[in-house]
Amino acid sequence: MLKDIQFENIRIDNQVFIKPEYMTHQFISGNKYRKLKYNLIEAKNQNKDALLTFGGAFSNHIAATAYAGKICGFNTIGVIRGEELAHKIKSNPTLTFAKSCGMQFHFIDREAYRKKNENDFLEDLKSKFGSFYTVPEGGTNTLAVKGCEEILIPEDQQFDYICVCVGSGGTISGIINSSSNKQKILGFPALKGDFLKVDIRKFANQQNWELITDYHFGGYAKIKPELVTFINEFKQKTNILLDPVYTGKMMFGIYDLFAKNYFPRDSKILAIHTGGLQGISGMNQRLRRKNMPLIKE
Repeated sequence: MLKDIQFENIRIDNQVFIKPEYMTHQFISGNKYRKLKYNLIEAKNQNKDALLTFGGAFSNHIAATAYAGKICGFNTIGVIRGEELAHKIKSNPTLTFAKSCGMQFHFIDREAYRKKNENDFLEDLKSKFGSFYTVPEGGTNTLAVKGCEEILIPEDQQFDYICVCVGSGGTISGIINSSSNKQKILGFPALKGDFLKVDIRKFANQQNWELITDYHFGGYAKIKPELVTFINEFKQKTNILLDPVYTGKMMFGIYDLFAKNYFPRDSKILAIHTGGLQGISGMNQRLRRKNMPLIKE
């Protein structure tokens, strides 16, 4: 099973520090490590030998689950959004990696994918694959939130603001639960809108949080040249690589908020680097096709 692990925060400047969750594991990176930890324990407790989960073409969660299953003794099944991807595995670095870890794929169209949480849909999957332990898309459930509660440690109470990117809402929920009520938790969604508030409220036990919805750059997995420039300049200055879907947008947002005087003077900010760096190769493929600048790995 996955071990408890922590790393020292990295100081960026007088006010901003980064918690390097991307260092937890080379392939089970950041918040995916935290989300899978207790789910794997529960799967073992239920005597399951297979994990089934859901994701898209460049899903960090798919890659992490595939490798976690490999090293922890589970067969893995990935239900992948997009029938057309069945013929593009070799050109997709995320799916190629997951397959190399032994993951079996089940490709479905987007309309069918919307039914992934319905009982009849899951029963059909059991008829096809046999018994399995279900890990939700993005990994978020009660056990995932429990794992994410371990991201913050007592020493982190010195920070006034904790910043984290938001996908399915599990990571920020865990951070909210383990934060001091004197701290403000800022979530930076990778998706348009603030509908994630409903999902976060299902798991969060404090009210000390806010979603900053101005830095999605057009929506999930969307990117603009100024974001690529920021990621590359940040890497050059700090030697820390950011991913373009989550952490790059969050850090861009943090420094833009500084420029707009959002943070009170002398505030101390801790930004959670949740990993996701495996997705850069796939994003660079898209950037090449658009003749846009590439992210320098």
